[in-house]
Amino acid sequence: MLPELLTPVPGPRSRELAAELRAHESRNVTYVSPRFPVFWERARGANVWDVDGNRFLDLTAGFGVAGLGYTPEKIVAAVRDQAARLYHAMGDVHPSAEKAALCRRLSQLTFGKWRRGAAGKVILANSGSEAVEAALKTAHLATKRRGVLAFTGGYHGLGYGALTVTGRKLFRDPFAAQLADFAAFMPFPACHHCPFGATAREPSACPPDCMNTFAVRAEKLLRAGKIGAILVEPVQGRGGEIAPPDWFLPMLRSLANQSGALLIFDEIYTGFYRTGPRFACDHWKVAPDIVCLGKALTSGFPLAACVGAADIMDAAWPESTGEALHTSTFLGNPLGCRMALESLDLLEAEPWSRRVAKLGRHLEKGLRKLRNTSKRWGWSRGLGLMRGIEILDSGGRPDPVRAGQLVEAMLARGIIILSGGVEQNVLSFTPPFVINEEEIDFALNQLAETEF
Repeated sequence: MLPELLTPVPGPRSRELAAELRAHESRNVTYVSPRFPVFWERARGANVWDVDGNRFLDLTAGFGVAGLGYTPEKIVAAVRDQAARLYHAMGDVHPSAEKAALCRRLSQLTFGKWRRGAAGKVILANSGSEAVEAALKTAHLATKRRGVLAFTGGYHGLGYGALTVTGRKLFRDPFAAQLADFAAFMPFPACHHCPFGATAREPSACPPDCMNTFAVRAEKLLRAGKIGAILVEPVQGRGGEIAPPDWFLPMLRSLANQSGALLIFDEIYTGFYRTGPRFACDHWKVAPDIVCLGKALTSGFPLAACVGAADIMDAAWPESTGEALHTSTFLGNPLGCRMALESLDLLEAEPWSRRVAKLGRHLEKGLRKLRNTSKRWGWSRGLGLMRGIEILDSGGRPDPVRAGQLVEAMLARGIIILSGGVEQNVLSFTPPFVINEEEIDFALNQLAETEF
């Protein structure tokens, strides 16, 4: 369905709620302006209705969560059933059957596939940030090394452990005095803005000099023997939907093998068909030692997971003697686990990989066409239904102000979209997989009609 605006955006009820929120919530949380935000009331498929009755087309999937679209009937029915029976248990003491089933399922879908039937072992979490921190703890326990190799532009969450390995000054700098110093950062190879000085090109045509330069720098860092983990998003999400050149993940796998560091893939955003295959790393047929999952895992409940190869997890973590070293009150919440199980059933029941790849090609074709209309549309990039396009000023520099204005202008046209990237000048497209080509074309046409 296409958007239908019944009142100006934001409408009177949204404005009332924004004033209420402004009065009682920390002012740093929700952005409020005369044209932003709208307050959601219900959602279905790729559509959202606000409290004033306006219908919007959502190009964000709610931060990448609603890959299956909003309120799939089977998940809604499962929530009702589970809530009526059990919606809280004692996750690390007396857990629910749903927790055991989810751990088994995640083991099968990750290391059971990557290592041909071998097991994975799971630490469930409440958020992606917690899953990343569980992975960092695992690597430290397994290798006895404190260092982590991470990447510029990377986003892994805002808890202090996850923030330490997040390569974004916007989030790190205000708290730098309290952060530890165990992270070493290297440039993430973004071919259109090559950190090694090469001329802009497609990732598939990345010159050998860049690969060699990266290898020399990485080997120097790893040679000291202090790095116990290499943490990376196979495709950067909030960093601007950046897919790396084809040599990158295979090289990281090789470097990890040589150095004894563990390779951790943060697939919280990219996992479960967002870029086409089940996991983004499958594009390059590279398996990690540990993978972090979240967002689309449950289709809408705060639950995430750190999954490691069984031999690594067993070497790292001692047998529980009654008090877990890493746990939380809501670990393995039965309602979240049930939603995850139902979501995984739906995700594995249909050929989402083919659909996402096809829609992704259609979206990329439209973005490239948009680029031809003005020099202020910059580099478009990404994989599957994880795409971005840069907004530039008249001098060809990043223009975050105009990107924010476009986000608000599109909201007034009935389209929900976000800006991202290190410079905040990238329009991000991560719609639900149930979106269709007509809806994509409508959104791109609306963008084309906005004035620079």
